[in-house]
Amino acid sequence: MGNYLELLQFLADHNEKVKAVVLENAPGNLKLIAPTIQKDLVNACATETIKKIIKDMDDAFFSLLVDESRDVDTTSNSLKEAIDTLFSREELSISMLRGQGYDGASNMKGEFNGLKTQILRENLCAYYIHCFAHQLQLALVAVAKGNADIATFFTSYNSLVNIVGASCKHRDMLRDQLQKDIMEALEKDTFPTGRGLNQETYLKRPGDTRWNSHYSTLLSIISMFKSVVKVLKLIIKDGSTDNLGEANR
Repeated sequence: MGNYLELLQFLADHNEKVKAVVLENAPGNLKLIAPTIQKDLVNACATETIKKIIKDMDDAFFSLLVDESRDVDTTSNSLKEAIDTLFSREELSISMLRGQGYDGASNMKGEFNGLKTQILRENLCAYYIHCFAHQLQLALVAVAKGNADIATFFTSYNSLVNIVGASCKHRDMLRDQLQKDIMEALEKDTFPTGRGLNQETYLKRPGDTRWNSHYSTLLSIISMFKSVVKVLKLIIKDGSTDNLGEANR
């Protein structure tokens, strides 16, 4: 269902007043599940949470942690503008900033125009520290890939994700094969059911800075393994693709 809908369902299950006005009991189209409404509610919660944190700070020194989001511009300039807007709205002074922690991307720690550098130009006391969680992720991946067997395994499943997701045609093949396998399982009454099951329609691509993304990739491969194998056989049978050798391997 996703985090938002899961939380909304939880509230409805444990509060009769909420249950009476959301989801299937909502009047008309007022179900509070549209993406724009979800974002508005999340932003409202974030605003109230930030206000509470700032109130508890009581004008003390503070540090800043920033992470990137896929759905917004994440250049160093846009991130700095967002921080300036936050500071202005919440009446925070950059002179009270004593630390900044980000990942190691160039837009964050760039020596000439990275976010770290732009803030240091205004406050030399805002020392930069490479996020420890990010460093741990990189170290974990590096150590794991230092093992020959694990490195081979990672190479194999990265190749698998690349082959099946190499083109819109291959992704469509996987989606169609999944639908066929689901219909066949339903007819044989062997289809696993339950909340959150059978929702994947593509193989998730892992990222080295998010170790849990490798776990998610493996789960998606496991859940669609039968269909993935059939798609690989179709790619081999087609014989006109640059991925023929990898698919056959």
